[in-house]
Amino acid sequence: MAATTTTTQLLFFFFFSLACLFSHSHGTQLILVNNCNESIWPGILGGAGHPSPADGGFHLDRFEESVLAVPDGWSGRVWARRGCCFDSNGKGSCETGDCGGRLHCGGLGGTPPATVVEMTLGTSKSPLHYYDVSLVDGFNVPVSMLPVGGGIGCGIASCEKDLNVCCPSAFEVRSGRKTVGCKSACLALGTAKYCCTGAYASPGACKATLFSHLFKAICPNAYSFAFDDSSSLRTCRATRYVITFCPPTR
Repeated sequence: MAATTTTTQLLFFFFFSLACLFSHSHGTQLILVNNCNESIWPGILGGAGHPSPADGGFHLDRFEESVLAVPDGWSGRVWARRGCCFDSNGKGSCETGDCGGRLHCGGLGGTPPATVVEMTLGTSKSPLHYYDVSLVDGFNVPVSMLPVGGGIGCGIASCEKDLNVCCPSAFEVRSGRKTVGCKSACLALGTAKYCCTGAYASPGACKATLFSHLFKAICPNAYSFAFDDSSSLRTCRATRYVITFCPPTR
């Protein structure tokens, strides 16, 4: 009887371990954490041909977290919406990051300015993951993306400081007396030089500007303009990543 029990236990642990191994061998977990002292409404947009998890958006109460599972090879972006109000039908608006007045963005991107987490995840044949935090669409909330494990070389992508407190007055987005967002130079000025378009649409022609230097000085681990790859793009092979809104400053 004891031998039978031991054999059963060994089989149970074998299959349990196998199941755990299998569950982590396909896809990636994105753990979204709201460390802000207020509610946010994450927006999620899959790239071309990729799904948008959670129908593109949901409510995340302060100090709450949620886990999203995305398939191998997924590409997309995540951002925070702030100052939102939705009715029982999921219709409403947000002060920043709004996606067509919907609770569930359903394939719509966020209205700038918004701090954006971007990623292109690998597959079993090409396992390297690429990810970054971008200020190209402006800023509305501090955010970071940190791998769980993944080995040597994995880094954090982040903008951990609140750029709203030092935003140039011409770039501010205000709600009443409060600055709720900071436009990028492209969004505020709209010229090819600042948007890296037209004659400036190449790494050789589009260079850092006074305004991108300001963003870079405060958030060195985030994209400050379109071709800011060398110091901003991160790579890893982790199976889980923690995306924290209002991360603790280091």
